[in-house]
Amino acid sequence: MICLGIEGTAHSIGVGVVNDDDGKCRVFSNLIKIYRPEKGGIHPREAANHHAKYIADLIKESMEKAKICSNDINLVSFSMGPGLGPCLRTAATAARALSLSINKPIIGVNHCVAHLEIGRGTLDDCNDPVLLYTSGANTQVIAFAEGRYRVFGETLDIGIGNCLDKFGRNVGLGFPSGPKIEELAKKGKQYLKLPYSIKGMDLAFSGLLTAAGQYYEKGESLEDICYSIQETTFAALTEVTERAMAHTEKNNVLLGGGVASNKRLREMVQIMAEERGASFFVPTRDLCIDNGAMIAWLGILMYKSGIRLKVEGSFIDQRFRTDMVDVTWRD
Repeated sequence: MICLGIEGTAHSIGVGVVNDDDGKCRVFSNLIKIYRPEKGGIHPREAANHHAKYIADLIKESMEKAKICSNDINLVSFSMGPGLGPCLRTAATAARALSLSINKPIIGVNHCVAHLEIGRGTLDDCNDPVLLYTSGANTQVIAFAEGRYRVFGETLDIGIGNCLDKFGRNVGLGFPSGPKIEELAKKGKQYLKLPYSIKGMDLAFSGLLTAAGQYYEKGESLEDICYSIQETTFAALTEVTERAMAHTEKNNVLLGGGVASNKRLREMVQIMAEERGASFFVPTRDLCIDNGAMIAWLGILMYKSGIRLKVEGSFIDQRFRTDMVDVTWRD
């Protein structure tokens, strides 16, 4: 089964083509265009306009790279939520138009669950992981239990990606700031004490963001501040992930989301996993960030399990939580 997936929850518009190769995901193409505002954060309407500008060409280019034609597509999938309304609607509209034009079924998927399933679908032996999902708006620790993907910990205020980007904008690093903070942190020599906020199994980053900004205003080294931000936030993420692994008694840990590209975060989670005798997994970078291939793969899993959707019922849901999804494709 070949599926074309369209991702459009926030700043990225992506189109991916994947095939079900005996239960594993084979990626034929995975193209992404990223909206980068000149200043400030993401403006939903401007991001949607960006997506509308590029979506048709991305669909065409993705099919060409996959070396398929429209007749080869068996299913069209799109990100139903969660995300920014104008962006979600743009991706959904494109999916509906394609589905109707080639007369193929359509399915809407949960963006967060797609991050987990692309890891299971492309990585050998990553069968039942705890997912540390770290992106701009979303920060969750997710695992499968009793027929659903349960959230065992999440941010109470802002996502880890937004935390890094907001600090970066405040000090003139631009968007996205995560990679620049990672490079600066490598040069840091002194740890500056920052709030370490874990409340039960949940996390909070806004107090840390404020404190980091105060250090900058006092003239502390930007390298030391970036180093301290990473060490503090990543330690908290790793701690909550380990707690979830202990609670669920799972021995696989998977990273997902754009921040999963950070080498220091990978190192910390991998050390934790090895000390527990567990296995550590992370997909390739293009499958960590928001992408169409993960949307396509989850669409295949859902469709093969019997889920169907009519075009007239293909609504978006900006607040489509991970634990709202009926996981019909797993035992």
